[in-house]
Amino acid sequence: MRPIKLTKLELQILEALWARGSASIREVQEAFPEPRPAYTTIQTTVYRLEAKHAVRRVRKISNAHIFEPLVARDVTRHRFLDEILSIFGGRALPMMTQLAEAGKLTLEDIRKLEGVIKTRGGHKSERTRVK
Repeated sequence: MRPIKLTKLELQILEALWARGSASIREVQEAFPEPRPAYTTIQTTVYRLEAKHAVRRVRKISNAHIFEPLVARDVTRHRFLDEILSIFGGRALPMMTQLAEAGKLTLEDIRKLEGVIKTRGGHKSERTRVK
């Protein structure tokens, strides 16, 4: 199955659905901060997500369709991150440098990342370093 290309608005809609599990178009719209996109904008985008097989209608309450996501949050985030990394030649360091220069990456973030990397076994010990 080919990866689904998603716009920023589509990702925001999916975030609202992932947070709720399922929701009507009105509930999705109300999840947005002010100023919210128009109801019809959300509706059109949800229908596009449905055509992309990213969401589906699960039931109808009165005249409102209830939608749920068909794509997993972690899978979507990994694909999106892979796309972003491709802009940086597939390497994390240039991306992290850009984040640090923009003030979006702090020393505290780096310390936490170091802990994650150590936990995942992604570091070299003194014994395995090339001299």
